[in-house]
Amino acid sequence: MRLFLVRHGETVDNVAGLYAGIRDSPLTTHGVLQARRLASHFASRSSSIGPVTHIFSSDLQRAVNTAQAIVDFQATKTTEKEDPHSPKLQLVQVVELRERDFRSAEGKRFGTPHFDAETHDEMRARSTAFIQAHLSPLLDSIPKASISVVVVAHGLILNSLLTSLLARYAPQEMTRLANVKSSSGSVAGRSEFLATWSNTGYLEMNVDAIPSSEDTDKSAVRLTVVRVNALDHLQGLKRTRGGIGSAKFDSKQKTMDSFFQPAAKKRRAD
Repeated sequence: MRLFLVRHGETVDNVAGLYAGIRDSPLTTHGVLQARRLASHFASRSSSIGPVTHIFSSDLQRAVNTAQAIVDFQATKTTEKEDPHSPKLQLVQVVELRERDFRSAEGKRFGTPHFDAETHDEMRARSTAFIQAHLSPLLDSIPKASISVVVVAHGLILNSLLTSLLARYAPQEMTRLANVKSSSGSVAGRSEFLATWSNTGYLEMNVDAIPSSEDTDKSAVRLTVVRVNALDHLQGLKRTRGGIGSAKFDSKQKTMDSFFQPAAKKRRAD
């Protein structure tokens, strides 16, 4: 099994340098392109990572729309090559996966004091609740077939989730990960920030079942982080000029598919 922890695409508040937190900041046009690239990337890797069978996201639109792009591409992949009778992938939106609540600093510029913001302990409680309700049932019964589980959320809550996951299933990975350089070249140095996430960057983990010992009939699970802040899918992607790329995505003007379709050739007059 593969487990992917994914950050949402670029948002209007990201561009403006504002604390979004639980604000429902929408994706920019560039953010939509990032999400589409990510979705295509996962679909292209299906032969090695298997199909995405479970996908969870925060209920904030920036995460939902990023995750939905993945769902849509997986559906296309299934229609083309997979068993049409296989269960349809359903996006599960989870409130516990919301970003850190900055409270009085919500919508304020980066650097604004936020002494009343949600604490790390409060975030850890949310992460633990999500793991117990949604991930543990999957991790405790790993199928033999190759499958992938995707979680789409936000940078700070993903760090909290990662810390809680490793503490529960792979404490030995925490020390190793603290010194791992991400794909973008930055270093995750402190225990509360084990990894970095750029927009649509993902952390990838192998999930392996360890045979049960004689004194227990339950198999253990081994988590191994293999990639941090992977951004291969964004290679060559350029921001649309004229301010369009940084503006809120307008589905009435452009569909996501239209960005990836070649321009229609004009027919020559006979």
